[in-house]
Amino acid sequence: MQVFCHHIYEYKKGVRNLILHTLEKSKMDIVESRLSRENIDYVIYSVDDKKINIFFGADECVEVIKKINKKSLVDYSPEEDFILGIMLGYDRKKQCERYLKMKVG
Repeated sequence: MQVFCHHIYEYKKGVRNLILHTLEKSKMDIVESRLSRENIDYVIYSVDDKKINIFFGADECVEVIKKINKKSLVDYSPEEDFILGIMLGYDRKKQCERYLKMKVG
């Protein structure tokens, strides 16, 4: 939960506009309660029986994730993967390289 709290700190300080956090399903109620209390938009997708992915941050960024509407990251198209990486603040050059590899394969 320390990493989750640090992600909230980074969002509130403007370091990131969108965060992807993976954690155990058993913590979902605590996380939802905290995000609601902080008035931070979020969407949750199940990874498997034990884990979830939570995207949270700026309303516009979370809305993009909702519009993509893919439950699993492996289902993202190369373009969606590229957009997600850029939104999460990953290195642009590396995202371009990743995209080009995905498009060749």
